[in-house]
Amino acid sequence: MNNTESGSTNPVATEDAISVHDFSEKILEQVVHFHVMKMKGGFFLWVGANPHLSNLAVAMSSKYDSTPLSTLVLGDASDTTANSLSQRLAKKTKKQVFVSYNLPTTEANLTLLVENRIKKEMEVFPDKF
Repeated sequence: MNNTESGSTNPVATEDAISVHDFSEKILEQVVHFHVMKMKGGFFLWVGANPHLSNLAVAMSSKYDSTPLSTLVLGDASDTTANSLSQRLAKKTKKQVFVSYNLPTTEANLTLLVENRIKKEMEVFPDKF
């Protein structure tokens, strides 16, 4: 596992600033890269093997429903992976979550393992999300 971090070391300045956290893991014989940009009140999560952004979904909690509201901002509407992942992460964190999921969805186990890896990173580095 490769963990790298960047951002200001001044805790007062980082409260409203964007901080970046990157990590990678080999999952099912494929190296998967994760890029997190933490913002005030939410975070952006990019997941992929190659440097491109093929979709973008956003989700946020609502006081009117237990399931977070979500929408696909960019990409193929028939691929619901980014939307579903953003909803689950928004429910878990109670934050606004942007997700770009750029891996093939043909392997269902890959998606589950990727989500488990994200949750593990959230437990180890909760301040990065």
